[in-house]
Amino acid sequence: MMKLKKLLIVCVTAATSLLHPAYAHTEGNYVPSNLFETMQAGDKAALLLVHFGTTHDDTRALTIDAINEKARAAFPELEFREAYTSRIVMNRLTKRGVYKKNPVEALAQLKADGYTHILVQSTNIIDGIEMESLRKDITLMKDLFKDIRLGTPLLYAPDDYRKVVSILAEKGKEKTITLLVGHGTYTPATAQYAMLDYMLEAEGHPEFAVTTVEGYPTLDDALRKICEQKKIKQIQLLPFMFVAGDHAKNDIAGDIKTELESQGYQVSVLLEGLGQNPGIQDIFIEHAKFMTQHKLIDISDKKKAYAADKE
Repeated sequence: MMKLKKLLIVCVTAATSLLHPAYAHTEGNYVPSNLFETMQAGDKAALLLVHFGTTHDDTRALTIDAINEKARAAFPELEFREAYTSRIVMNRLTKRGVYKKNPVEALAQLKADGYTHILVQSTNIIDGIEMESLRKDITLMKDLFKDIRLGTPLLYAPDDYRKVVSILAEKGKEKTITLLVGHGTYTPATAQYAMLDYMLEAEGHPEFAVTTVEGYPTLDDALRKICEQKKIKQIQLLPFMFVAGDHAKNDIAGDIKTELESQGYQVSVLLEGLGQNPGIQDIFIEHAKFMTQHKLIDISDKKKAYAADKE
């Protein structure tokens, strides 16, 4: 009887988590806190959407500009601003007469314009060095504001991976391996791509594989998985990047495609960035909305609470 009760509790808990997927990554990290209820007379709130950026006008219109418009519509009560993090991209755009602020500059301007409560949401794919850099920028500027919050990247909680897998599964083709190609990183954060690869398999999509341009899994790792399906000789390359810029056009549609063709595969390229997929855009918007209702727990406070309970 006791085992049956435990089983029922597990089932109810699982069902509840399915009904409230937005709360899946709150456990242990976030506490309820309404951003707007902390505001007083004279306070002003703004949304800062932060992108790595791109110099390619075609993919920017389909990805960055598209999600900017969706964010404006989703948060009509907030002033909207954007920032880029790639210094190389910003320098190249400046030479063309296109000026983009970095996060520190954008936050300084928001302060100058009288904004007190800031919601920052990046369009980063993983929690890697770009997110680390953004957190440092926010730490540098946080004392200028009454409240500043940072939303999570595309892949953060397990539920994010499941949503992404479900969305990208629609891009599959019959009798074809779809190879998702991410940027990758030299830090342990590259394991997030391996987690995506695992989740694709776990969610019933063995016809998908993951590789990176600069990290793990490598192309050789992906090929070992692809070779297990010996009868399939067609591969579809799909950028697992927010924009389909330099890496997509040169590394994916160029070097990787050529390498796979040299090994006897028939290769096609679906040259579109994740940012032009409405379902992917919605995940970023959901993450931003989540942060209007929750606040990250400071790790020092969390440890103090643990110590107090033990005492």
